[in-house]
Amino acid sequence: MNDFIDLTGASGATYRFRRRAVAGDHLPIAGNFALVTIEDGKVTVSTLGKSNDLSRLMAPTEPPEAQVYTRLNVARAIRTAEHDDLAAAYPSAQVIEH
Repeated sequence: MNDFIDLTGASGATYRFRRRAVAGDHLPIAGNFALVTIEDGKVTVSTLGKSNDLSRLMAPTEPPEAQVYTRLNVARAIRTAEHDDLAAAYPSAQVIEH
């Protein structure tokens, strides 16, 4: 299982995300998140989001092999810009704000 993944936005910028520990709680900090599955080294993004408090994210239930990856981003303007860039690059992903 990869602890880190890099997702590339529509602008070409690369954003590093860290896998959220299944059993551990996340810090109550703002950031971006992605729900992904990784099969044979290929990352498939099913959900992209941003949150003012990543500790409130629920563990994924579908698909069962999905993992939550987070990127800490306290500044709202940066968090929003990165979220929009990633959403444009992954148009089939569900986009949510938490």
